[in-house]
Amino acid sequence: MTVDYVLTALKALYPEAKCTLDWEDPLQLLVATILAAQCTDARVNKVTKSLFAKYKTPQDYLHVPIEELEKDIHSCGTFHMKAAAITETSATILRDFHGEVPQTMKEMLTLRGVGRKTAAVVLATAFGVVEGIPIDTHNIRLLNRMGLTTSKNQNRIELEMMKQTPKKDWPTLSHLMVAHGRAVCTAHNRHCVACPFAQDCPSSVVARRPDLSKQ
Repeated sequence: MTVDYVLTALKALYPEAKCTLDWEDPLQLLVATILAAQCTDARVNKVTKSLFAKYKTPQDYLHVPIEELEKDIHSCGTFHMKAAAITETSATILRDFHGEVPQTMKEMLTLRGVGRKTAAVVLATAFGVVEGIPIDTHNIRLLNRMGLTTSKNQNRIELEMMKQTPKKDWPTLSHLMVAHGRAVCTAHNRHCVACPFAQDCPSSVVARRPDLSKQ
């Protein structure tokens, strides 16, 4: 299996694959992506519905006690860390970027709570700037199962996929992996009978092959 083969098949299966976080401006997307760490997009979208009605600017996140922000995002998990990240990031945006979410990977990585995955999501989705591939747990699991990588390291996998994937498809690859990882190739089960790679995948249950993501 190759990345081109996987992209072609999954594009046909999930033609509408995209970021599933709800947002209306880059700051909202940035905050939502920070909240999505170790949390489902569905849960984040429930929380941000009221959060974004209350907090509209970086200043808004700085003008409330940290305990209040923690309460507002509590159900997203690790709320102490995420509240601190949102607060410090808001301060940095105001201090260093004139109140606007930055539009380069280098600048995004100066924000607390923002790694390459979060930066790549925000840059590609909000600005159309492609500087990386957002590698999440779905990507790591599926790319290992498909034999496209043998690494479990997020940064190493991103570098490998950047070499194998046309740059225009970097965000698409991630979205397709997430869509397939939720619908078919889930964390706890490989529903290979419903997968277009049932015969070709080196982790196919149909072909009685072991799960390479566990090795």
